[in-house]
Amino acid sequence: MPAQDRTRRLPSQAINQDITSLHGLQTISSYDTTRADASVAKLQQAYQAMLVSQQAETEKLTLYRAAADAARFAEWEFHNAILAMKEVVRGQYGSDSDQAQAVGLKKKSERKRPNRKKPVAMAS
Repeated sequence: MPAQDRTRRLPSQAINQDITSLHGLQTISSYDTTRADASVAKLQQAYQAMLVSQQAETEKLTLYRAAADAARFAEWEFHNAILAMKEVVRGQYGSDSDQAQAVGLKKKSERKRPNRKKPVAMAS
C-alpha cells in the first residue's frame, strides 16, 4: 500500500462514503474485532472528533471571512479618504503647488507634453 499523503484534504465523496459505511456497520450486531483502531468505540470516537473539527473549521472560516470583509471595507474607506484629501489639496493650493506634490500628485508644470507625430509621407 502506498504512503498516504496527509497534506491534502480527502474528497467529500470519500468522507460521505466513510460515514455511510459507519452507519452500515451500526446495523451489524455481531461485529467484533481485536484491532483497536477498527473497534466500534474507536470509530465512533474518530467520527465525533471529525465532526467537532469540521465545526471548528467552519466557525473559524466564518470569522476569517468576516475579518477579511472588514479589512477590505476599511481599506476602501481609507483609499477614498485619501482621494478626497488629494482633491481638497488640489483645490485649495492648486495643481502646480508644492503642497500637491507633497501628497503624491504630479505638478501640472512637470507633466510631459504630448508630442505630435508628423504624418509619414506615403511613397508612390
